[in-house]
Amino acid sequence: MTQVILAIDCMGGDYGPPVTIPAVKKALKAHPDVSFRLFGDESKILKSLQHHRVELGQRIRVHASQDDVEMTDSPALALKNKKTSSMRLALESVRDGRANACVSAGNTGALMAISRFVLKMLPGIDRPAIISAIPTLKNGHVHLLDLGANVECDERRLTQFAVMGNELAKCLDKKESPAVALLNVGEEENKGSETLRKAHAMIGNINSIDFRGFVEGNQIFSGDYQVVVTDGFTGNNVLKASEGLSKYLAIKIKKAFERNWWTKLCGLLATPVISAFKSEINPEKYNGACLIGLKGIVIKSHGSANADATFCAIEEAIIQSHQKLPQKIRNELELVSLNLRNDD
Repeated sequence: MTQVILAIDCMGGDYGPPVTIPAVKKALKAHPDVSFRLFGDESKILKSLQHHRVELGQRIRVHASQDDVEMTDSPALALKNKKTSSMRLALESVRDGRANACVSAGNTGALMAISRFVLKMLPGIDRPAIISAIPTLKNGHVHLLDLGANVECDERRLTQFAVMGNELAKCLDKKESPAVALLNVGEEENKGSETLRKAHAMIGNINSIDFRGFVEGNQIFSGDYQVVVTDGFTGNNVLKASEGLSKYLAIKIKKAFERNWWTKLCGLLATPVISAFKSEINPEKYNGACLIGLKGIVIKSHGSANADATFCAIEEAIIQSHQKLPQKIRNELELVSLNLRNDD
């Protein structure tokens, strides 16, 4: 495999270097073909490197930033006033070809705005979308987009999402023809808003997409689809509701086994099953949302992610770098030969 260089925004998220550095250390051991450029407060990064016994060298270099993008910063403020932040410098390294991808746990709005300004959009794509995998009953997971970047979407933008999601599923899941669906209030073609019906017709006209039509919310987790497309408002609520439900189930199961001595005994006997269940729905495994539609690769890690979850985001960046995902999306857009650009 070719050498991959990742730019890491070490100051993003709730914890900074104490989380990003052990994740980088784990990735260095797992991927001999990967090297890192670490951006942020040099003294804090070097201190964490020393603490975790990670040595500087050809595979790891530190680049000092002058300020940080705070989680409370508005996108406009971060874009205008934080030009030497770790986030901005990491993204510029991707733009300039010094890194293949950027990983950041920083402010989502700021990351979206700066990424769009620095890296620019692929031809035929209006705005980036946020896409991530969520677990399903079979076949592992489904890729859901958009997860909040575009609250309101017309039919052209939804069609763009379908093209991008289809290519991502091909790359990451090695699926020759991923099943793609459009989220709606019913499966019938006459259901839903006019925008959804128009999007249904547009996506259905793309021969390279295995479009399965409308899908309802209760079918997202069935495993029958590899990509589900929706607007950012709906997608973000689906994601948050899913996270809330998984926490609810974990707490309710724990309380059910703590009711009396008999249920506690049953709980001990069921420990392997419970552990397997927790592992399967563990959100850490699915950390690493892609800002898809940009000319470069940007992976958004959760702000509260621990080292293991951050490692998963790094893994996502490595795979997309090897697969050259933005170029494949560009090629597919040219092949589709549809005018997907929004006239707004």
